[in-house]
Amino acid sequence: METTQLNSPLVQVQWLAQNVKNKNVVVLDATLPKAVVGDSDGGVSTHRIPGARFFDIKNTFSITTAAFPNTRIDGASFNEKARLLGINKDSVIIVYDDHGIYSSARAWWMFKAMGHHQVAVLDGGLKSWLEAGYNTEEKTEIRIEKGNFEGIYKKAFFKDSQDVLAILDDELEVVVDARASDRFEGLVEEPREGLRSGHIPNAVNLPYTDLLKNGKMHELTEIQNKIKDKFSKDKNITFSCGSGITACVLALGAELAGFKNLSIYDGSWTEWGSIDTLPIETGK
Repeated sequence: METTQLNSPLVQVQWLAQNVKNKNVVVLDATLPKAVVGDSDGGVSTHRIPGARFFDIKNTFSITTAAFPNTRIDGASFNEKARLLGINKDSVIIVYDDHGIYSSARAWWMFKAMGHHQVAVLDGGLKSWLEAGYNTEEKTEIRIEKGNFEGIYKKAFFKDSQDVLAILDDELEVVVDARASDRFEGLVEEPREGLRSGHIPNAVNLPYTDLLKNGKMHELTEIQNKIKDKFSKDKNITFSCGSGITACVLALGAELAGFKNLSIYDGSWTEWGSIDTLPIETGK
């Protein structure tokens, strides 16, 4: 079987169908139920792309005892859990989720934070796979041979609350919030009980859904148009959201548009909004 390499953080379902049997390609299902379910279904399918392995963000690749959801695990733990998924140093990893693009970008970013750049998000996820007429299989346990993955965690990819607090008045830094505008402006209550409403001071709002159309990333020119008034390439950009998931969709869009110096605020608003000593703003 052939091996393959990636030249983009985003691949189409046709590409995956042609390359899925290549010996170094690993497909990961990183589906999470949607935290805020709007008009679209936020549920989880009982089927998967054939051979896909479940990248369990919530229970395996997060610290389950942490105070805030989706708190990243340390590098050594990530390496061991990735090996148990059969991932190797030379694996080309394609990540998808059932909703189009939602939680898959989080898994993509976590691998990048471990220094593994042969990883991409499947544009449109399971929805696009099905729409293209490709087969699926029922989710059952599969036997996986342990891999030899060995990443090195790069701290610059994630920030904590103190990191964010330290950059609020720095003109070279910008915080970009991926939540819906009514949440950002504090016009509605947060879906998680006990959180204050509003946003991090001086942050700008770019809802992650603005970069998507029918669950797929917009064309590059449209992505560039969406973000050009929000942040520029001469800034260090920190993405935030509700709990560190959809912020990664913005990071994906920014990388596609050629931006560098990107990071994710891991705790995001679930952390910031629950700590009374941290400052907040409301309104536009």
